[in-house]
Amino acid sequence: MSHHHPSEEMLLSYAAGSMSEPLALLVATHLALCPQCRHEVAAYEMLAGEELEDQSPALLSSDSLVRVLDRLDAPEAAAEAPQPPLAAQGDLRLPRPLRDYVAGSLDSLDWHQRGGIAEASLLPERDDFKTRLMRIRPKTAIPEHSHHGSEYTLVLTGGFSDHTGHFVRGDVAIADPAVQHRPIADAGEDCICLAVTDAPLRFTGPIARLLSPLLQR
Repeated sequence: MSHHHPSEEMLLSYAAGSMSEPLALLVATHLALCPQCRHEVAAYEMLAGEELEDQSPALLSSDSLVRVLDRLDAPEAAAEAPQPPLAAQGDLRLPRPLRDYVAGSLDSLDWHQRGGIAEASLLPERDDFKTRLMRIRPKTAIPEHSHHGSEYTLVLTGGFSDHTGHFVRGDVAIADPAVQHRPIADAGEDCICLAVTDAPLRFTGPIARLLSPLLQR
């Protein structure tokens, strides 16, 4: 069972349908692994529906329908809703929301490897977020770094630890510019994570500079 969850603000945004696609993908994948958060999101959606039912009908202006249709046709509105590509069965090791974004298996992805760390890009057309799968060999440490923005990491297999805690399958780690850490993968199996960032990481030291081009793609 997950012990580290998305924030309440993130769950509310997801329930409202106002979350950008990369973060919505991360939250949806977490929900597939976390009954507690699925229950919370269902409650938020029910409350939102009840509030809409309780609202008094408002008079519509003569051009209301035209304006609504214009908004639906706008590229900005369409871009924010998760629209996964059609896929076959996919890799059954992945929760279904993420499986729909991975054509074939994890092994067929275009992995970029440096040392014990590999990453494969998802949603490359998005320029507001970097979305990637990371595969970290057992006992491998990601060089110490801080953040220019926010970093959201969902563990899919294995686990990792840093000074903020121990994260295993289904757990979500959230780091902001105040967090400087050095995650280390657990012993045993590879740690595979879904990572979403809205700004580059800040690495230091010679090893970090070597890995930076890989992790900043």
